[in-house]
Amino acid sequence: MSSPRMRRLEADYQAIRSLCRESSILEVSCSGQPPSTYLLQFTGRGLAFEAGTGIQEQMEHSVRIRLGSGYPRQIPELHWLTPIFHPNISANGLVCLGGYTTNWVPSLKLDDLCQMLWDMIRYRNFDPASPYNRMAAEWARSQRDFILPLDSRPLRDRRVSEQDLRPELDPQTVPVSSLDQRVEEARKDGFGVTNRSDSYNADPNVVDSDLPNSAGVDPGVELVDAEEVESATPSSTDDRDQNPPDILFIS
Repeated sequence: MSSPRMRRLEADYQAIRSLCRESSILEVSCSGQPPSTYLLQFTGRGLAFEAGTGIQEQMEHSVRIRLGSGYPRQIPELHWLTPIFHPNISANGLVCLGGYTTNWVPSLKLDDLCQMLWDMIRYRNFDPASPYNRMAAEWARSQRDFILPLDSRPLRDRRVSEQDLRPELDPQTVPVSSLDQRVEEARKDGFGVTNRSDSYNADPNVVDSDLPNSAGVDPGVELVDAEEVESATPSSTDDRDQNPPDILFIS
């Protein structure tokens, strides 16, 4: 039987696959079986600073994430690889996640972490009061040249675009006969049907594929027993050292 850590790694991998299918912003390469090292590549509006030229737009952003032997009980190792000008990211690539840096929550999934990083890139998420880059913090407090966030797109922009393309469903124009037919078909298929009000209030923007668990992730995988994690953790070498990883690519 696989350990709690291995089950969590597999769940994170499936969640990242789902995220990539729903995003034109993010590309991911990863290594390990299941993956424990990820290279995230975001494409979108952010900022960088260069001596002599000052603050300028940066469109390509790379972040490496390593899920160590203590994950998910311990925070992942983050390293920003491309230039970025942000109050909570240092010049050498260290990333501050606010309260999560000192009080990591094991239930925070890897796709949620990707969302946080994208929001940092586009200045939807920044905290000048706890800076890793003081110059960027001072700039963020006083700047009037940029409208924030810099990039209006959510990370799951493909899913949002699909929803925007769906026609609005007017409750008054839904034929009663078609509703009766659906109810009758449901009864024939063996599903119990509960009578509701005459108005049809289904939300046309919610479909099965939009549900958070569409990737098949077990919602209970974050409940990791600390003793099981310790027993499943090598004492001297990381899992990656004992099993050289395969390189995978998620598009």
